[in-house]
Amino acid sequence: MRLLKPYFKRYKLDLVLAVITVIIMAMAMLFQPTLLSKIVQAISDDNMTKVRHIGLQLLVIAGIGLIAGIVNTIFAARASQGIASDVREAAYRKIQTFSFGNVEQFSAGNLVVRLTNDVQQIQSILMMMLQPLLRMPILFIGGFILAVNSIPKLWWIIVVMVILVGAVSALVMGNMGKRFGMIQGLIDRVNAKAKENLQGVRVVKSFNQEGNEQKRFDDVSDELNHVNLQIGYLFSIIMPAFMFIGQGLMVVAIYFVGNMVGTEPKMLAQITGFTNYLMIIMQAIIVGGMMMTFAARGFVSMGRISEIMDTKPGLVYKDVPAQYLTGAVEFDDVSFTYPGDDKPTLKHISFKVQPGEMIGIVGATGSGKSSMAQLIPRLFDPTEGTVKVGGVDLKDANESSLRKTVSFVLQRATLFSGKISDNLRQGKPDAQEQDMKRAAQIAQAAEFVERYEDTYEHVVEERSSNFSGGQKQRLSIARGVIGNPKILILDDSTSALDAKSEKLVKEALDNELQDTTTFIIAEKISSVINADRILVLEDGALVAEGAHQQLVETSPIYQEIYKTQKAQEA
Repeated sequence: MRLLKPYFKRYKLDLVLAVITVIIMAMAMLFQPTLLSKIVQAISDDNMTKVRHIGLQLLVIAGIGLIAGIVNTIFAARASQGIASDVREAAYRKIQTFSFGNVEQFSAGNLVVRLTNDVQQIQSILMMMLQPLLRMPILFIGGFILAVNSIPKLWWIIVVMVILVGAVSALVMGNMGKRFGMIQGLIDRVNAKAKENLQGVRVVKSFNQEGNEQKRFDDVSDELNHVNLQIGYLFSIIMPAFMFIGQGLMVVAIYFVGNMVGTEPKMLAQITGFTNYLMIIMQAIIVGGMMMTFAARGFVSMGRISEIMDTKPGLVYKDVPAQYLTGAVEFDDVSFTYPGDDKPTLKHISFKVQPGEMIGIVGATGSGKSSMAQLIPRLFDPTEGTVKVGGVDLKDANESSLRKTVSFVLQRATLFSGKISDNLRQGKPDAQEQDMKRAAQIAQAAEFVERYEDTYEHVVEERSSNFSGGQKQRLSIARGVIGNPKILILDDSTSALDAKSEKLVKEALDNELQDTTTFIIAEKISSVINADRILVLEDGALVAEGAHQQLVETSPIYQEIYKTQKAQEA
């Protein structure tokens, strides 16, 4: 409950009214058996006036209980849904502070399940607490007192019932609680499998893997189904067991009362109230036990949300004033190892870049090109050494200032559903149409965007499925350059463009962003051949740097890459 306490204050009135009304409901329910006993006694005494009077009281109490139930449902729903919504928003805000490493630690699919299914479980447990869970203790204690008061000699029947029902509840609910914990993990796996399959649907269909994917999904789904069936089997045992105990003890109570009626005629009326209270007590134990079992699932979900809230972001920015950062970049003896890996990805890299330089980064797959680039916008912190932008160590930089200074365009272009203008404004929130046109012209995106009737207001569908790979990359580049960043990183972000379009993009970058420091990560040397300097990486180490012609003459690794690519082109 530590997770929810900060949110209770906002819904204090709703919570108080929900508690008050649930108490009224419980009290109305407890009074009814007593009145029924009095009606039976009045009928026995042939006092119809008293029957009508007590019957009217019974109707009034039932009406009060009904109204209290309606009001309780309204305020309980307002409180539970409001608190759950606030928890979901707070968890989402916390996730936005996570570093890449934090997100990878949980996985995107896992975080989605926590924000949806787990928050829904929290809402359910709050609703239970404000209705049956809060009502059951009142009914149990009140029912016990009133049952003993109605027929004191049969107090031991109530104690026997509590012991038997409690023992069955403890045995069955204990097994059920463990399985509820398993269900949340299996829901994570089902979600991950479905998401992976749907996102990779083109690959699945291209390689005719529908059967294999179906089997993989079925295996996880069947495991979830198996656990759910086990819970169902436990429920199928517990309800008949409870009914057997309750009905059996009612028979025992009636038997003893039947023996007492000869000497105590009033016992005939009292047995009605006693048996009703007996059922109320049993119902309180049964429903309370079942709700506690479901609550166990809610507490598991609370723990999963608390895990998000308690996770410290992998990257924390200092609270420093806004800074003016130039396009100068410096790596000073930088080494980097991904969280959870033993082998370093980057090893003792040092270089300096002046503002306005164009730097090419080449190397074999897995040499650390993208990893090195990710350190410049501080997506990760180096394990050793320092990375500086504008002469400022990134660990001492103002976050907003750094984000305005560095723009990172990834190879895998990601556009969000909405409009083209919405996506471009992610690079510059106050961008006007002329800013969008300029950025689109640099990225060679204007040629297709301005063919649409609604131009920059054209809809981007989910996962940008209405654009080709090259169009997505060009829009992604436009988003990267629209804010005139001091530093622009292109991580193989022209790989889906044809040679002509790629050349036009490079020329536009040279002409329009002359003062911008540009890093171009590429597999093809032809993409960086005109760079001011080229950094050559091999196995995480910087093995050579210089202009193209200089590297062709002095670097064996660069020579090998160059000759191989020339041979492939030939």
